Amino acid sequence: MRLPIHREGWPFIAIACVLNVSLALWVPLAGALFLPITLWVIAFFRDPVRQTPQERELYICPADGRMLPVIAYAPPEELEMGPAPRTRLSVFMNVFNVHVNRIPCDGTVVSMSYRPGKFFNASFDKASIHNERMSIRIRPLGQTGPENDIALVQIAGLVARRIVCDLTPGQAVHRGARFGIIRFGSRVDLYLPTTATIYAKQGEIVKAGQTVLAGF
Repeated sequence: MRLPIHREGWPFIAIACVLNVSLALWVPLAGALFLPITLWVIAFFRDPVRQTPQERELYICPADGRMLPVIAYAPPEELEMGPAPRTRLSVFMNVFNVHVNRIPCDGTVVSMSYRPGKFFNASFDKASIHNERMSIRIRPLGQTGPENDIALVQIAGLVARRIVCDLTPGQAVHRGARFGIIRFGSRVDLYLPTTATIYAKQGEIVKAGQTVLAGF
């Protein structure tokens, strides 16, 4: 059975395999001990196919991982969505989760902003404020007015050192589509209008492109 791999992973997989073979030829025991690391690198960049729910008025999970507490908080100021709190759903990805990120709803990218920052553990609440991040503002299909826009934020974690985002302002996006990846442990925040009906619960294990987090 073929394991789909995200394109960002191939250089790392190649390096791990070369090191593993070199060690095995030099010291067989060292090669055997390094093998789990090679397998982990391959697994980290896996990109499985997902069946995305087709009901229109749903917000789908953008990342694999564990739901953190659902709170009311203002979106990143660089997106210019105002200071009013919105419902924030946060997904913490550990180093064993799939790290490919997906779009939560059909719509259009209004704006994007990258901000460098620190690398606190992504499960900490302060990570949303202080860590390196890529913030994306999306206007859901069929919605008008800035109050209905959502914010999608990729946040680097304790060992993450690269955020990859393939989107551009003005781009039409589709629910469940892949849009980026964060390497080696991270977090994704989703800010929704306060009128959204929330289905996700703290501690729930969720999957990108598949788990329903909320409804319009």
